[in-house]
Amino acid sequence: MFDISKYLGFPENASAHGAQLDYWTGIIHLVMLFLLLIWVPFFTYVLIRFRASKNPKANYHGTKSHISTYLECAIIVVEVVLLAAFAIPIWAELREEHPVPKDVFVVHVVGEQFAWNIHYPGPDGVFGRRDIYLVDGATNPLGIDESDPNAKDDIISLNELRIPVNKPVTIYLTSKDVIHCFSLPTMRVKQDIIPGLSIPVRFTPIKTGKYDLGCAQLCGLGHYRMHGWLIVETEEEFQEWLQEALQEKEEFAMN
Repeated sequence: MFDISKYLGFPENASAHGAQLDYWTGIIHLVMLFLLLIWVPFFTYVLIRFRASKNPKANYHGTKSHISTYLECAIIVVEVVLLAAFAIPIWAELREEHPVPKDVFVVHVVGEQFAWNIHYPGPDGVFGRRDIYLVDGATNPLGIDESDPNAKDDIISLNELRIPVNKPVTIYLTSKDVIHCFSLPTMRVKQDIIPGLSIPVRFTPIKTGKYDLGCAQLCGLGHYRMHGWLIVETEEEFQEWLQEALQEKEEFAMN
């Protein structure tokens, strides 16, 4: 598939679905360019043809042609085709074709003014219980119930989201306060986070590296500093980091 992103100034694509998204975005740009090349000459012609000096007396009868009606009908037909033949089927496919749960890397991301809290389920793959009454901004920002056996190996990080490469990822997004927007430009992912809702986003990273994680919704005076990092690494590197994080958690608990 022809990569048009480098000609449109897009950031690097590091997700499996990004190339297709960039392709169709490029097609839309070309269509808009085609319409612009038609509209500008027509607009220039109208400005000159119907200038005040050429038409000193207003004509209240107007044109008798039905061309404008035909054009409007043609535009409606094209928009219906785009919606029915492309947009709705693509949306339905994305909604229905979810990876098998056991093959998916699942992580929770909780936005707050002005940081990203990352909650990993640990080696057991099961998230521990969270309780709003246990939330403590300094020691327990997500309210993890440490008495829950499933929480013993859970890992919490701040502004650093680590995921393995070439594995489907599902991120459940929630907010502690206001509306935020989870933005991963290189993964072609952007999703508003609504307080009170848990919203999943899905993608598959195909390149390792360190990428920007930002908030794309004005969420307060400190919005500018709500920035984090997405680190995509090999499965071996991720497991090594996970074991180190578990060891640090155990040492902290003993102290």
